Amino acid sequence: MKTIYIECNMGAAGDMLTAALLEVQDDPQKALNELNALGIPGVEYVAERTEKCGIRGTHMRVFVHGQEEDEHLHDEHEHHHHHDHDHGHELHDEGHTHTTDEHEHHHDHEHEHSHHHHAGLKDIHEIIESLQLSDTVRNNVIKVYDLLAEAESHVHGTTVDEIHFHEVGTMDAVADITAVCYLLDRLGVDRVLVSPVHVGSGTVKCAHGILPVPAPATAYLCRDVPVYSTEIRGELCTPTGMALLKTFADSFGPMPVMRTSRIGYGMGRKDFPVANCVRVFLGETEEQGGKVIELDFNVDDMTGEEIGFATERLLEGGAREVFTTPVYMKKNRPGILFSVLCTEDTKQDMVSLIFKHTTTLGIRETKKDRYTMERHIEREQTPYGEVRRKISSGYGQQKEKQEFEDLARIAKTENLNLFDTRKLTKKTEE
Repeated sequence: MKTIYIECNMGAAGDMLTAALLEVQDDPQKALNELNALGIPGVEYVAERTEKCGIRGTHMRVFVHGQEEDEHLHDEHEHHHHHDHDHGHELHDEGHTHTTDEHEHHHDHEHEHSHHHHAGLKDIHEIIESLQLSDTVRNNVIKVYDLLAEAESHVHGTTVDEIHFHEVGTMDAVADITAVCYLLDRLGVDRVLVSPVHVGSGTVKCAHGILPVPAPATAYLCRDVPVYSTEIRGELCTPTGMALLKTFADSFGPMPVMRTSRIGYGMGRKDFPVANCVRVFLGETEEQGGKVIELDFNVDDMTGEEIGFATERLLEGGAREVFTTPVYMKKNRPGILFSVLCTEDTKQDMVSLIFKHTTTLGIRETKKDRYTMERHIEREQTPYGEVRRKISSGYGQQKEKQEFEDLARIAKTENLNLFDTRKLTKKTEE
């Protein structure tokens, strides 16, 4: 199973994740060119080779209209904190954190905000909708931003509609989030695994005063994620970094048995006694099957809309599969049997979500053996654009299937039905 393992021994930030994922692409320069062609207004990505503690890696710089956001206030490995304005709460990210620790540089930056425009979450969604992205990548970018807005609104006791984003910081964050979502999709991995996350220690200084590390927004996003702190002083994990990890991680924990094919190093700018980087391992996990947990329960008092909503929440929460079966219950009442497949490490989360989103009062658990074929993604250029094909092999068999989302995109653009689209984009043998 094609797997990526993200090691966050020095936390995580959007630019560091971008750089590490760029390094494990088949053709990093081509991937970088594609990022610069996405159409993010005024944004240019520049990848630079750098070294930390004797380790070579990539540092990703983002320029907005020719200016780097942290050009005057250095430290992309930390995020802006939040300043109250008459129009609402302003969210900044990946830029000018001010801390009281010895590793930080102190700058007065409150004056910067008086001459910049601000954007709300609706404006951010409009920017994202305008980009040249697949539906999958676009939806993932929106998920990350929605998580960030939820965290900020919770911290400030307001609604997501009242959250505002600093103009330059907005485009820098859009660039980081979009790049990570795009590069992960480009790799076509089956699983994303993440280590426990080092959040740093000490305090940060912002307009509200001195705050502990992790800062409130990051701390909110850390819920249900294994995190830790050491003697290293500074804010190592940004809200964007944590939101990205939480969106994509199938699970958090130690590195599994893997046959590694590539390793990528995404470097931060600051220097610490430990190499300041995010490291990613791309490869194949050894297990091709393993155990799976099936959670079953019956309901007879939920509407179709409620059943659909619960199914979506369970899948978003990490379920491997959710399906329903019509059944007859007590007194010959028609009902629904829910079957939820998950792993041992996500079982408790699934149980909580089931009780939260359904009317059931009890759940049955069964452990099952699982057999899977090895899978990988191949990309083919057609006259109508790129089409991904999922190749599955194992047990003496091989299967191929075109990705539905790519076919649907072409069908909509060309005003075709799916049947004709499959024929027109089908791979022809030489």
